[in-house]
Amino acid sequence: MKSKLTALALAAVVVAGTAATAVPASGAPAKAKPTRCHTADMKAGFAMGDDAKPEMKQTKKQTQAYIWFTNKSKRTCTLSGFAGVDMIGAQKTDGTWSLARSSKKPPKMTLDQGDAVDFSIKLLPVAKSTPQKEKFVPAKFLVTAPNEKEHFTLKWPFGGQLLKQDGATHPATYLNPIGL
Repeated sequence: MKSKLTALALAAVVVAGTAATAVPASGAPAKAKPTRCHTADMKAGFAMGDDAKPEMKQTKKQTQAYIWFTNKSKRTCTLSGFAGVDMIGAQKTDGTWSLARSSKKPPKMTLDQGDAVDFSIKLLPVAKSTPQKEKFVPAKFLVTAPNEKEHFTLKWPFGGQLLKQDGATHPATYLNPIGL
């Protein structure tokens, strides 16, 4: 008798468990949560609108450039955090400058197919007359999406030069998180 009751109770749990998970309350199939965006899911570039271009000819204050990521995949994906940005200089003495990050907290961004999100890079331009050892002349940017290893190579389209602070603890050229 005990084994029949156990078998019936077990069958009831299996049937109840199956019924509860087979059909969501809405009657529609459950939609999976989006996973993070991968390099292969995206394309990237510099924002080129007049209000997005950095003012590289002025040398009295910081300016900013914007880099965007667009979801080119057929799925929804998420981005959160900071991109990795390495600037490669045009002068032999420039080398590569890995940009520091701001202290701002990154939001989690959800990108449907075709959606774009950007982030800003604060820049401190300097005059052409600045000694070569004190200036960095950007040529290319290697941009890596958060939590990815492959990067996009973007040619710097804005000209000018920056105060070289690649070894500074708090440089005036740095990047903000994606979405800010």
